[in-house]
Amino acid sequence: MSITLGATLGVTIIVWVSTERSWALGFFIGMLCAILGFTIMALGKPFFRVRVIKDSPLLRILQVIVVAIRNRKLRLPDNPEELYEFNETEDEFIQEIIPHSEQFRFLDKAAVIPPNSNRDQAWKVCSVSQVEELKILIRMMPIIGSTILMNTCLAQLQTFTVQQGNIMDLHLGSFLVPAACIPVIPLVFMSALLPVYELSFVPLARRFTGHPTGISTLQRVGVGLVLSGMSMAIAALVEVKRRNSFNNEGKLISLFWLSYQYGVFGIADMFTLVGLMDFFYNEAPLAMRSLSTSFTWLTLSFGYFLSTVFVRVVNSVTAKGTVSGHGWLYGLDLNQNRLDLFYWFLAVLSCLNFALYIWCARWYKYRKGSNSSHDEHVMVGLSGRKDVDVRDLVEKQQAKDAATHPSLAVYPSPALSSVDMYSPVTLEKRELIK
Repeated sequence: MSITLGATLGVTIIVWVSTERSWALGFFIGMLCAILGFTIMALGKPFFRVRVIKDSPLLRILQVIVVAIRNRKLRLPDNPEELYEFNETEDEFIQEIIPHSEQFRFLDKAAVIPPNSNRDQAWKVCSVSQVEELKILIRMMPIIGSTILMNTCLAQLQTFTVQQGNIMDLHLGSFLVPAACIPVIPLVFMSALLPVYELSFVPLARRFTGHPTGISTLQRVGVGLVLSGMSMAIAALVEVKRRNSFNNEGKLISLFWLSYQYGVFGIADMFTLVGLMDFFYNEAPLAMRSLSTSFTWLTLSFGYFLSTVFVRVVNSVTAKGTVSGHGWLYGLDLNQNRLDLFYWFLAVLSCLNFALYIWCARWYKYRKGSNSSHDEHVMVGLSGRKDVDVRDLVEKQQAKDAATHPSLAVYPSPALSSVDMYSPVTLEKRELIK
């Protein structure tokens, strides 16, 4: 919600001020908003409960890779239960035990205890749970990569589509709408449809599928990928209408013809963004949740870089097949370009990408203990017993945190009955401990 509200403010008020009044004033408003946000964050810092973590997720991943290479000549035991796993004498922090999986067996060598080795040496042996964290991350990579092209399509709606809007009829009655304000449409769609999705679609779909969230997280992402390809097809049709109307009749069609592609992509973004965040939140181990959710923004950056590559490659390739020697996207005059063909190119690529995604989604195996597989999380810690009362574990960990960080004692965590895990986007209640 904060991202949507901030983006809406940016593409409406700040854009209007920048185009109609002054660029400097627009930047000044943005600076004031940033200062206000920093001030609110600083005021709330004393109330934020810091969760102490043992190691960096990246360090844990690096340890598994290094140890697996070091132990590459060791023989894997026939019984996976003979692999090393931590116990109560080795770790005072509450940790999550992840069951062993059969994929990527070569990484299991990191959990083989070398002869004459001390189990306490982190760079000599890793626990099975630590190895499984890396396996989960590897399994996630194809799913993450499949969403890069969707963000490439998003880049077109924030570049070429805005350029289209500059040579269209910008009037909304007597009000002149800046072309750069048109991206507010998918934001409005997302804000309006998220409650409808949660309150109407999910309960209805649950009746047919029996799934707690109506459809699975990977199905949500798939729906978003299909709709993003459809938005590019719609964009191509609208561009043909816009160019023919100007070149043949000398007319400017309304800016709001672009709302079709923006609206469809807004729905696509809702499905994919919600699905990805829920997917990462459910599938990632506790120690890697913050790292995994950051992948959403990583795919966004890769998508924009890929957009630049596509524009350059398409211009280079298509320039060889034209009489003028210019590519589809040459110059600034869209009335003489073939932007519609570039949109169709992205639509076809989106179809191929969706086919690849289906294969990746079928190959992906939900981890045992995740919400998606309807298994329970198994938590162990100070006592080393799986049947231990989790309240005792939490209270002991809080006492240890308070002794190490006195400020935490002033702001104790809420009662266990109110400790629930929520997806950051959908706000769906997720039970961590059953």
